[in-house]
Amino acid sequence: MPDFPPATLASAPAGDLLQALLSVSLTGVILFQPVYAADDEATIVDLAYVHLNPAAQRMLRLPERPNDTFLTLYPHAQAPETGVFDFYCAAFLAGGETRRYDVNYQFDGLDNYFHLQAQRSGALLVVSFTDTADHARTAVEEALRASQARERAARAEAELQRQQLRSVFQQAPAMICIFDGPAHAFQFVNPQYQALVGERPLVGRPIREAMPELAGQSIFGLLDEVYHTGRTFHATEMLVQLDHHNEGRRELEKRYYNFIYQPRYNLAGTIDGIFVFAYDVTPQVQTRQQVQALNEELAAINAELLRTNTELRHAQAQLQELAQALEARVELRTREAQAARAEAERQRALLERLFMQAPAAICILRGPELVFELVNPGYQQLFPDRQLLGRPLLEALPELGNHIVYQAFREVYATGHTQQELGMLIPLARPGDGVLENRYFNYIQQARFDEQGRIDGVMVFAFEVTEQVRARQASEASAQRLQLLTDALPVLISYVDRDERYQFANRAYEAWFNQRPSDLMGQLVRDVVGEAAYRNVKQYMERVFAGERLEFEARMPYREDFVRYIHVDYIPDWREGQVLGFYALVSDVTEQVEARQQVATANEQLRGTNADLDALNQQLRRTNVDLDNFIYTASHDLKAPITNIEGLLHALSEQLPTEVLQQDLVEPILARMHGAVDRFKRTLDNLTDVSKLQQEHAQPTEPVDLTALIEDVRQDLLPLLRNTGARLSVDVAACPTILFSPKNLRSIIYNLLSNALKYHHPARVPDVRLSCQHLDGRLHLQVQDNGLGLDEAQKGRIFGMFQRLHTHVEGSGIGLYMVKKIVENAGGSIRVQSELGQGSTFIIDLPA
Repeated sequence: MPDFPPATLASAPAGDLLQALLSVSLTGVILFQPVYAADDEATIVDLAYVHLNPAAQRMLRLPERPNDTFLTLYPHAQAPETGVFDFYCAAFLAGGETRRYDVNYQFDGLDNYFHLQAQRSGALLVVSFTDTADHARTAVEEALRASQARERAARAEAELQRQQLRSVFQQAPAMICIFDGPAHAFQFVNPQYQALVGERPLVGRPIREAMPELAGQSIFGLLDEVYHTGRTFHATEMLVQLDHHNEGRRELEKRYYNFIYQPRYNLAGTIDGIFVFAYDVTPQVQTRQQVQALNEELAAINAELLRTNTELRHAQAQLQELAQALEARVELRTREAQAARAEAERQRALLERLFMQAPAAICILRGPELVFELVNPGYQQLFPDRQLLGRPLLEALPELGNHIVYQAFREVYATGHTQQELGMLIPLARPGDGVLENRYFNYIQQARFDEQGRIDGVMVFAFEVTEQVRARQASEASAQRLQLLTDALPVLISYVDRDERYQFANRAYEAWFNQRPSDLMGQLVRDVVGEAAYRNVKQYMERVFAGERLEFEARMPYREDFVRYIHVDYIPDWREGQVLGFYALVSDVTEQVEARQQVATANEQLRGTNADLDALNQQLRRTNVDLDNFIYTASHDLKAPITNIEGLLHALSEQLPTEVLQQDLVEPILARMHGAVDRFKRTLDNLTDVSKLQQEHAQPTEPVDLTALIEDVRQDLLPLLRNTGARLSVDVAACPTILFSPKNLRSIIYNLLSNALKYHHPARVPDVRLSCQHLDGRLHLQVQDNGLGLDEAQKGRIFGMFQRLHTHVEGSGIGLYMVKKIVENAGGSIRVQSELGQGSTFIIDLPA
């Protein structure tokens, strides 16, 4: 072999040498450039290919520089079970340290065991790798690969079974849950069941903890009984009260359910849980990253290639170690695959037991022809003489062709909308003679969906309720006849059971208790009649429950404003030697009892009143005589002296000399004396008017033009209106004429208007308003002013005789007294509304 001078190798171009090394290398070499996060230059989110040597191109079946990034081509490299991407990131962040990693990569089109070695070189990551594709696989490796394939198949099968079971439960139109253990912990809850309590957590919690509001109801006891006895419980229209909206309210919403409690048996045949079927009968890449500039550093690549050649010599030894490790993993994978198959088998058995043990009628119809794919014993028993499995619906049950239930099947299959019916009438051919007979069913039709979410069938949950419907129809007809009969009677008729709850009530109850008879059903007597009334009849209820027929009267304080005296008949309801309840007939005798009490009270009061009236009449007669005598004396006997005094004053004025009359004191004194005489005469005239009023209880009346009369009074008051500058408003259009004594009506209006003007407030212009209107069949005459007003004490004295409340204005103090007498003699009344300093309103109420 010729010797080469040392300078020959060194003189070879570095680029050519590197290219030659990469081309002839038996190991794959990859140059990566990291791709960083857009908002964090320290975080590597992917790797961009810079160069692949021929060996790497061959092993990975990629070009020299792929356009796609590493994670785009191999997304599973980011998964924890492979760890390749994490290895590359760690090697780059380790600086110049060489890192090694072995991995069995069976994803993204690759299926080999890879030896990886990586080191950072400047801004690049250099990766050298080999795989086992160029070497014959050992028997252990082949066994491992076969075991892994079987494991994946078993896991896929188990997962499919789990998904099918879950899909059936999730898509089931009924509310389904599974209780586990004697504490009845929720093991599974489908969406329909979860919707009962909204977002309240259920799974994993015992029912007593998850639904505490059921305490006192029968649910807990029924679950315990089914768990301990193994007997299936079937409830129809059972009342269950839940806090559906999780509001913590004491008053829980009433809902009724049909449901089944079915014991669940484990593989050993013992009960370990309860299946529940129920339904409600009451009332939806990441951002492309920019590749940064590449800075190639070939010195590091050359060193990496030299180290890679050294490692190849140790590959065989490492493969031997790997074979041993793979053998152990094969054994582990085999055991896991067997466990997965056992779990899948258990899930299939559970699903089969669930359908086959369920007392409900369940079937699954496949495809647009609705072929019976699954029929449980409960469904087959509905049609004992027919072959259902494998046959289309209309072939097995041709009588459904023209029935709406078949159209419902078609609609569910076409739209996916669930259909539910209660008590649906379906005529079906009777076994034997084929005659159509009416049968009734509760059922739910629910679309079934495949893995792609497409409808591929219809699931049916059904119960035959023919006997219940017929019994209910008969009972309803009988109850309707009874209701019509009792509603026509004027007494309260009811039936009360041994729990003291109303089971029947006629319409008469509605008038007494403000509740419809239907709303009383199931309510306690105590709650309906009230605690006080309940105490009065409790002893009689105890006696009738003991079998005694009773008739009695009682005072019943039902409410504070509603007390009744009743006559009652209690008739016990004997059945098979037991009193199951009683019939009650209640008659209202309040008027009779109160009439008796009123008669007794009235008789007693009458005796005392008669005695008082006798004494009062005697006193009144004496008073009237005295008053008449006084008025006669004042109005007649005093007239002559006053007339004489007036004559003497006139004579004195005429006889006095002129120089005396012109003195400063004489003329005022004479004027005051004439004024005193005039006032005395007016007082006597008023007394005369009062005397006449005492006798005028039936003054003749006639239609009076109210507008004309007011205008006449206004003319009389015109000087006073001008002096005060007052405004007088009149609104009597609603009362054009009044049937009254013209003289008395004029006196009323004159007195009220003149008072409103005389007693005006000095700080403001008088504003007087007179109005009249019809209210409740009577006339209301009203005079309102803005004058001085009255305080409470003055309002109590204003209608008294000779009462003058303001001394700055002349008056006799008898005007309002006479107005009051005139109004009362006409069968009316007068009252005043006033506020001191604001004004007064006089309101006269007269017969229309």
